[in-house]
Amino acid sequence: MDLPLPSETIFHVIESSIKEYRKFAQRNISNKIKDMTIDQGMLLLFLNKYPDLTQNEIAELVFKDNASMTRMINTMVQKKYLKRSMNPEDRRRYKIEITNKGKDVLETLPPIIHHNRKSSLKGISKNELNQLEIILSKIRTNCIKI
Repeated sequence: MDLPLPSETIFHVIESSIKEYRKFAQRNISNKIKDMTIDQGMLLLFLNKYPDLTQNEIAELVFKDNASMTRMINTMVQKKYLKRSMNPEDRRRYKIEITNKGKDVLETLPPIIHHNRKSSLKGISKNELNQLEIILSKIRTNCIKI
């Protein structure tokens, strides 16, 4: 059986595209917010929209394991983007809140994200995007079924 090299597969194209987008997006974020990563920005966006999410739920949304999420939250607390306190309803969990400094970032991020998305999708039609989403969803479903 002749096995194509990883670089000759669609999975290489998908992964390299994601990596290039993340580098591009991180550069643009870092130009405006020096100590913010893409993942930290996503964390702020999710917490802002869904303030009652648990740490585990946020980790799932940003594709991180629990240990990585704990480190990220610790870093963001140290940087004063987040505040952590005991959850009065469940003492085994912490309540995570966005600080004023974090809220300032939430004012700065949306135009950067809009620019990143618009620039990276330039020349791609809505139909092509719909097709891509359908195809990627099928790949994901196939992997989940296995």
